[in-house]
Amino acid sequence: MILPLIQIAAIVATALILGRWRMNMRRRNAETWESLLSRLRPDWSARELSDHFLWKEGLSATPEDAWKRMEGPKGLWVMYQNARVLLQMADYAAKHCEGVDRLLIETLHSDAMQIRVCVLTALCQYGFTQASEGVRINAFRAASMYTGMAARMTQLMQDHAAGMVPSFVAAM
Repeated sequence: MILPLIQIAAIVATALILGRWRMNMRRRNAETWESLLSRLRPDWSARELSDHFLWKEGLSATPEDAWKRMEGPKGLWVMYQNARVLLQMADYAAKHCEGVDRLLIETLHSDAMQIRVCVLTALCQYGFTQASEGVRINAFRAASMYTGMAARMTQLMQDHAAGMVPSFVAAM
């Protein structure tokens, strides 16, 4: 008697999950460049960490200095959220632009995941030890990857969608 109920519940749960996934895919496919730009969080910018933010990889700050400039966990959280949006922007560019390098898109996917893992690690460490050396090092790594990802996104847009660059630079 209980086995059929479990089977029905599993089928209903699977149908709900697949329906939600399909709805999210439709919404994602219908997004415009402007809607993606509007989802970038402007409360904090990595411009303060690099002299050539968006144009060249690398930071011009020490881990301690970077921690202060990113305003601690606030900057980490912004990087976490923006990494996902940057990933969706890369997918948008790949979908709407001709001749986009697939390796670059995969690199951007990898960057976004590494940034998110590094940020979560730093935030967990921060929760337990406040601003210890390990937290600052992980935050510095995340910021370094974030500026690198932003520079690669800028290069992707310059090469394949130059008209999108000014709005991207302004939003970042």
